[in-house]
Amino acid sequence: MDDLTRRDFLRLLGATGIGALSASSLLSGCGGQTPPADAIIQETNAEQPASTPVEKISDFSVPDMVVVRSGDPEQMVHRALLALGGIEKFVSAGDDVIVKPNICHSYHTYEYATTTNPWVVGALAKLCKEAGAKRVRVMDSPFGGSIEEAYIRTGIKEQVNQAGGDMAPMSALGYIETDIPQGEDLQRWQIYDDILKADVVINVPIAKHHHLAGLTLGMKNLMGVITNRSALHSNLGQRLADINSRVRPTLTIVDAVRMLMAHGPTGGSLDDVKQMDTIIASTDIVAADSYAATLFDLQPDDLAYVRAGTAMGLGRSDLKALRIEEIDVGS
Repeated sequence: MDDLTRRDFLRLLGATGIGALSASSLLSGCGGQTPPADAIIQETNAEQPASTPVEKISDFSVPDMVVVRSGDPEQMVHRALLALGGIEKFVSAGDDVIVKPNICHSYHTYEYATTTNPWVVGALAKLCKEAGAKRVRVMDSPFGGSIEEAYIRTGIKEQVNQAGGDMAPMSALGYIETDIPQGEDLQRWQIYDDILKADVVINVPIAKHHHLAGLTLGMKNLMGVITNRSALHSNLGQRLADINSRVRPTLTIVDAVRMLMAHGPTGGSLDDVKQMDTIIASTDIVAADSYAATLFDLQPDDLAYVRAGTAMGLGRSDLKALRIEEIDVGS
């Protein structure tokens, strides 16, 4: 059997219940190198009852989705990532990471629930840095106000800087004409090149009403990585799904800490804001959007882009068929 990587070795420790053992002590016994898999299994057998076969390792799995409630934003992000297997499952040392929140304009502060919660974004940037990412850039392309003004007014720049990440402007010269092989309506479009080249893309939309799309969630949030966005409004659901077939985030975190229930996407009244204190996390963007729709008393099929994404095989919208772990931090 081939030698395991250090990351696989550490995951195996957690999955087999021997995480209490010191990983460093096991590694030091091998001259600082990860031991062969056979050696790890022998060590595992020594710590487990004879009645528990090593094959039980295969029973370990993570949920399809995690929903965390009733905590502060940073705490909920941490709990969600932990339940999905830890940030190290998604980010490796040396990775180039891009976090894509919704920073659509500079009109309002985060309280108005039109832009992603700054503490959610900051928590993700911090976790990625702690996982050893080479750089963590946070970016969006606002349609209202200047980029710098939007980054500051939303509070996101302050939190990202504190976390050791970088707020990156999206240059008009950074988009490239890109094939969309799976596209049913769009076969080519201009997409931001850095998004396509990044090792890891984390999509962090805020859950809010949208007068054309119904809701802005994960799939809709990726309109921020393309040019000529208004052209997507014709056949919007299918065209959003086409873009999502080309831009595939590693992880989608839906910010439902404060939700905009009406008059989106720009909002402007605190009367339209509902405090939900909820985070939804999944590697399946269609599933994340499907669950988020229920927070607005909608069903997944009520959103054209979810229907199109499901039909294209981009993810699953049948919530009853998904393994969903729900965590109440306050309980």
